Amino acid sequence: MFQIRVHGRGGQGVVTAAELLAIAAFLEGKYAQAFPSFGSERMGAPVVAFCRIASSEIRLREPILEPDAVIVQDATLFASLDVFEGLSPQGYGLINSKKSLEELSLSPELKKHAPHHLLHLDATELAREHIGRPIPNAVLLGAFAAQTNLLSLKSVQTAISEKFPGIMGEKNNAAAVAAFNKVQRKDSC
Repeated sequence: MFQIRVHGRGGQGVVTAAELLAIAAFLEGKYAQAFPSFGSERMGAPVVAFCRIASSEIRLREPILEPDAVIVQDATLFASLDVFEGLSPQGYGLINSKKSLEELSLSPELKKHAPHHLLHLDATELAREHIGRPIPNAVLLGAFAAQTNLLSLKSVQTAISEKFPGIMGEKNNAAAVAAFNKVQRKDSC
């Protein structure tokens, strides 16, 4: 089973990101579940969502304490939360930030991850470019597909199109593809 934790703030599409991952997994014939956890339900409050993907039925229902991957939609959360808590040295970290990994205040343990296992990407800027709004979730899903190879870009795109038909789906898919290509170029360097 592959377990993903998505951190962000209310209004950034954290819950939708987890749902889209689950839909993409279903499209590939896998089992998946996605669910949120949040306290105060207001715009800008910290939000965390979870997604599990497996080749067999998933019976767990509790929050993910030891994720295989962490997606961080808002790096300002580093100041108040240990978003990477429980992430193994073999795990993946994907951070929405214009700052480089060296500029971010990351724990020394995280710096021991393989280079492609810990990435940063200015997902907010790519979202503004392609969608016209600073909602980074689709961008990060495209990047996640390239980083982990857990899901295909095609499945992510289909999930986005199902959730957001029409022009919004097209724009979100363009953003996801741009992020996917950007991460693939980083890996080939």
